[in-house]
Amino acid sequence: MSDVPTAAVRPSKLPMNGFLLLAAVTLFWGVNWPAMKTAVAEVPVWWFRGMCVWAGAIGLLTIAKLSGASLRMPRNEIPRLLLVSSFAMLGWQICSGYGVLLMPAGRAAIIAFTMPVWASLLSARLIDEPVTRPKIIGLSLGMAGLAVLMGEDLLVFGTAPLGAFFMLAAALCWAVGTVLFKKYTWTPPIAVLVGWQLAATAVPISIIAVLFEPAPDFSNLSSQAIFSLAYIFALPMVFCQWAYFKVVSIFPALVAAMGTLAVPIVGVYSSALILGEPAGWLELVALALICMALASVLILPELRR
Repeated sequence: MSDVPTAAVRPSKLPMNGFLLLAAVTLFWGVNWPAMKTAVAEVPVWWFRGMCVWAGAIGLLTIAKLSGASLRMPRNEIPRLLLVSSFAMLGWQICSGYGVLLMPAGRAAIIAFTMPVWASLLSARLIDEPVTRPKIIGLSLGMAGLAVLMGEDLLVFGTAPLGAFFMLAAALCWAVGTVLFKKYTWTPPIAVLVGWQLAATAVPISIIAVLFEPAPDFSNLSSQAIFSLAYIFALPMVFCQWAYFKVVSIFPALVAAMGTLAVPIVGVYSSALILGEPAGWLELVALALICMALASVLILPELRR
């Protein structure tokens, strides 16, 4: 899993491998939602999150080492790595964990994917990325798609205000981490950078799990839960964590953030297929709006060139 350091990637270049990685992240993160729902039904939330971040950290650092990369972080890059990790990993994990506990998980996920709104504002301020007309159109269409998907549950801000607050905080943390990662110049490969971010996050999450939750009984886990955990560890936590930050290093921050808008749609339809949850015409309308949003930001500018 060797890759070019982010310092060497030109933001204006949009290679095909970036689109392929974005498609893979969308698919695997989308299917992650029903897998996660299956897993947390049998594993306490913080133990589950601790296991996930440890699996991601160990997996990425092991792959980096086997590929011949050095695991050493330059001393001058450690503070900025911890800063990015505190938002993109720790802030996201803690805020989304409490958000999911305080409101329905599906609605929490949709609020989380308002992240591109905050990323667009932050990228314009922190890294001077231009907010062009196609980006504004795409962002508007994407948010409309999420609003349609949420439907009547927009009222959740009134019925579960604390949960909605935590999920908005989680989305903001994710956006800040994404933009900061794009802002700084890095010398280690992406696998090393993300692996150490996850390792730095795993320690406080594990402490929270040990102090506040009973340890899970792994001998009584169902085969569905074991399969779900194996899937989550291998794809969303190892491959997708690497691939998302690789996409951030290739695309402008807002474009990378916009690419995640389709994840809730995949989550809805994969949940319908795997868990039997309902999916109707509202989901089709949301899918159409989000596809138009992604086309306006990712495809049309390239066709014009």
